Amino acid sequence: MLSKRVIPCLDVRDGKLTKGIKFKGNVDIGDPVETARLYYEAGADELVFYDITASSEGRGIMLDVVDKVASQIFIPFSVGGGISTVEDMRAVLLAGAEKISVNSAAVKNPDIISQGAAAFGSQCVVVGMDVKQVPVSEKIPSGYEIVIHGGRKSMGLDAVEWARTVEALGAGEICCNSIDADGAKTGYELTLTRLISEAVTIPVIASGGAGNPDHMAAAVTIGKASAALIASIVHYGEYSIKDCKDRMAARGVKVREVW
Repeated sequence: MLSKRVIPCLDVRDGKLTKGIKFKGNVDIGDPVETARLYYEAGADELVFYDITASSEGRGIMLDVVDKVASQIFIPFSVGGGISTVEDMRAVLLAGAEKISVNSAAVKNPDIISQGAAAFGSQCVVVGMDVKQVPVSEKIPSGYEIVIHGGRKSMGLDAVEWARTVEALGAGEICCNSIDADGAKTGYELTLTRLISEAVTIPVIASGGAGNPDHMAAAVTIGKASAALIASIVHYGEYSIKDCKDRMAARGVKVREVW
């Protein structure tokens, strides 16, 4: 049985670490480079870096910040935000990332997934999915709809069907983020996480809503995710990476130990 991963998420805006609730009210809370180094040293399994306004502002990702973060850590590092071409992907990988995360761009141009997989391998391509719960309908039979541009634009696309599509196109991993749960610290959206995890064979990262390590354990057991993405609970010092892993292990979850 593979160990479940604990992945801190660095949302970056204008070069600064930031955090909001349900994609709104973001406040700057620190330096992403220093924070990345601290999480690496604390035992994080991977790191995720999102330039959260790159897509909505129509600009490329801040490669200088990516390069600085990559120089401080020696664990897998996924980068997303403003990536819309194979050339963008190549630039991010050359800046030090191991994985590229595409979200809005993949919805608008699904071919970017297959192009990226062909150029760099499926293991490099992560598809981020921002998802909002909506009434069940013929168009959205799961009751979960894909939204893009930081939750500002609904796409009329069923999340479960989109997950199957991105896997078929060559994505190596999915990061499933519930906008309804994001930053609320009330727990992951377990129904959504389980639906996506059961719909595909590639790893699924649960994102949005972690308030304590028990929520993380639920995401990888009840939600059947391969990893739990965390932000607020470690950014604000409520729990350390070791706290999270120790509690998950106590709940019977296999994790990589922190000494």
